[in-house]
Amino acid sequence: MTRYAFIIILLGCFTSARASHITGGEMYYSFIGVVNGEYQYTVTLKLLMRCNSGRQFNDPSIMSVFSKSTSSRVKDIPVNISRRETIQLTNPDKCITNPPIVCYEVAYYEFTVSLPASSDGYVVACQVVYRVAGINNLMNGYGNVGATYTAEIPGSGLVGNGLQNKSARFIGSDLVVTCANSSFTYSFAATDDDGDKLKYSFCNAYEGGSNSGANTGNPAAPPPYHSVPYASEYGSSSPLGSTVQIDPNTGLITGLAPKYAGIYVVTVCVEEIRNNVVIATQRKDIQLNIAPCTIAGAILKPEYMLCRDTKTINLSNLSTSPLIASQYWELSDAQRVVLFTSTSATVSYAFPDTGIYNIKLVINRGRDCSDSTTSIARVYPGFVPGYTVNGICFTKPTRFTDISSTVYGQVNYWNWELGESSTLGNSSNQQNPVITYSRMGVKPVRLIAGNSVGCRDTVSKQVAIFDKPPITLRFRDTLICVNDEVQLLANGNGNFSWTPNSAITNSNTASPVVSPSLTTTYFVNLDDDGCLNRDSVKVRVTDHVTLQAMNDTTICQGDAIQLRIASDGFKYTWTPALTLNNPLVKNPIATTNITTTYEVTAIIGGCLAQDQLMVTTISYPLANAGPDTTICHNTVARLHAGMDGKSFTWSPASTLNNRNILNPEARPGKTTAYIFSAYDIRGCPKAGSDTVTVTVLPNILPFAGNDTSVVIGQALQLKATGGVGYLWSPNTGLTAANIASPVALYNESSEGLKYKVLIYNEAGCVDSAFLRVRVFQGEPAVFVPNAFTPDGDGRNDVLRPIAAGIQRMDYLTVYNRWGQLVFGGNANTGWDGRLSGRPQDSGVYVWVVKALDYKGNPYLIRGTVMLIR
Repeated sequence: MTRYAFIIILLGCFTSARASHITGGEMYYSFIGVVNGEYQYTVTLKLLMRCNSGRQFNDPSIMSVFSKSTSSRVKDIPVNISRRETIQLTNPDKCITNPPIVCYEVAYYEFTVSLPASSDGYVVACQVVYRVAGINNLMNGYGNVGATYTAEIPGSGLVGNGLQNKSARFIGSDLVVTCANSSFTYSFAATDDDGDKLKYSFCNAYEGGSNSGANTGNPAAPPPYHSVPYASEYGSSSPLGSTVQIDPNTGLITGLAPKYAGIYVVTVCVEEIRNNVVIATQRKDIQLNIAPCTIAGAILKPEYMLCRDTKTINLSNLSTSPLIASQYWELSDAQRVVLFTSTSATVSYAFPDTGIYNIKLVINRGRDCSDSTTSIARVYPGFVPGYTVNGICFTKPTRFTDISSTVYGQVNYWNWELGESSTLGNSSNQQNPVITYSRMGVKPVRLIAGNSVGCRDTVSKQVAIFDKPPITLRFRDTLICVNDEVQLLANGNGNFSWTPNSAITNSNTASPVVSPSLTTTYFVNLDDDGCLNRDSVKVRVTDHVTLQAMNDTTICQGDAIQLRIASDGFKYTWTPALTLNNPLVKNPIATTNITTTYEVTAIIGGCLAQDQLMVTTISYPLANAGPDTTICHNTVARLHAGMDGKSFTWSPASTLNNRNILNPEARPGKTTAYIFSAYDIRGCPKAGSDTVTVTVLPNILPFAGNDTSVVIGQALQLKATGGVGYLWSPNTGLTAANIASPVALYNESSEGLKYKVLIYNEAGCVDSAFLRVRVFQGEPAVFVPNAFTPDGDGRNDVLRPIAAGIQRMDYLTVYNRWGQLVFGGNANTGWDGRLSGRPQDSGVYVWVVKALDYKGNPYLIRGTVMLIR
């Protein structure tokens, strides 16, 4: 069992210029008798409006009656609202996520009309403004558009009792919900009290006037009525696309809703058939609101067409509801032999052969919102729909020729939407339909073609309809040399002819050749099946070519210049070609290092002319800014420039002591590129330039290392940083004095041996740093003060061990008198007398140091210290 749900919003009849809040309506009538020789009818107009819209129904509305055969106006009747009601959907399906609110206010306009006997019958009509803007299945950019509602009363000429007709009346509910891209059904079923046979079809939705969408409170315009402009993928016979159909016998529409949420206009016609004669057609015009909701359902397309170029199908549940917990797929052949199963959300399968295959999908088996559905796959690759168009003028026939092809079966189905706005001729089931368009413009033409094995496919084009066939000319004015010939070129659909018929060959083609001796205007005529257009080409004839080159000029050596001429030539050649970007154009660009004479030849067929011009080159002034240099921070550099010009400039000049000399002093704060530009008066107006870069080295940051302690016999690795050259003094105990990292070794103790290291950078700038080394006599040891005063005065604020003969210190731990750990970490950092940022009380604390001496032996020592505040 497959679950279906949908929302219907109807568009009705309303005469207010601000009636876009009306969401639906229909018109129906009943014959009630004959009074004084006139036929009496009760007519009802039903309108719907969204609840709480803040709008009011128009009261009254105007109903118009016309002769069915002549469209002449019979009468106009203002009608007040007869009754009202509110309808609302209160219990949406629990398996719908995000269901919309469905609520309408309904107004009924009921009136009685008396009409004289007629063999032709009548049309009762009401026109409204507007439908809502932004209807999805209309052409892009089509804004507010009105609507026309009608009811047809048959005359006695069709059937003897036609005037005693009771119209068919639609009985479908207006309170339902549809979700985008979901399967749905909706009944347009109608009843007929006369027992007439009913036949249903999709049909044109009408605009609200004879030529436009507007009718601001006036009586309805007479028929015929024009169709709304459907978008190319939709049409009057497929207002919801090719995946939705209507049953002609029951009025049930079924299929897959469009995948985009929005509003779609749908019109259904029901024909009343009596004694095999269609006596009247009644219409219901609705706006279908496809809501952005989801249904927990098993939803597939009605059919899957593998008719183009593949036998592989890719399937997924078209429902994206979050309530779907499981899926089961089953594919079988025509004999129900299972070929493939899967529990994946998406599946792909390559069918072994052509044919019709069965698809089954089950969701949520054994759970809430369980559902299942079936579909079929038609596997017949090689079907390609297509058509051509001939005739593009309105009021003249336009012929559409089907060129669809198929590998399997025969092409035997055509459903055309021809984009015509009138009620006649818009749709066709012929293979090669012919239509005469009543209005110019771009027509969205769509063909759904099918073949005898059930394939269906769609092709759409935008067909431009004109008042005359367009002619495109390659040129409208040209110049030839006397005794030359030229080919005229035109493009367009139809038969061409040219006049005058002199000095011309092939005058009945699009591309004749002409050779006039005098200037002549040739006229081209295009005949597209009686639709005519005319244009012209002027062929000017000359016996010479005009040519005037620009004056000789001077440029800087190696620069580019555009060579210019005044000429009416068609072709050009320049020499010498090597220094030109294109020697075959009228105004090429020349780039030359030497003085050059250029010659140009201008050509019109057999006529030619020549001229020359000279480009003199002057070398750029010589400029030499001198060599790049490097200086220390906050020092000066002497620049050394040279030139052969008459004047010069420096840039930037703000850090030079004198910008007006060739060798100024530069004092840049950072690395700077100085541009030296030289000028002369020899004819090159541009400067020769050169750049010198003064690299400013950063400040030296000298470092000799931290003060330290060792024992006699312990090798000490010194390490200075900050430069590229180093010099230590004194050189006591050092393996070398001129390197960054000498090794020191001592054979006697010292209270403090002070070293100074000079540190040089790349420019030879120097700075110094100092290092003190204490040398102890004896074994490696760690010395810890017995007291410290963490009061922030910069003296003795941190408990820090002093190592002698120690390779590394692993850690320092400190405990208070209760055995609580108050510090544990880097011994070189030391303890500042705090625990978790809070100062500790004065008193005695226990410390432990673990280290490794320079011989590689572990070292552990304990002691106490007094914290004094």
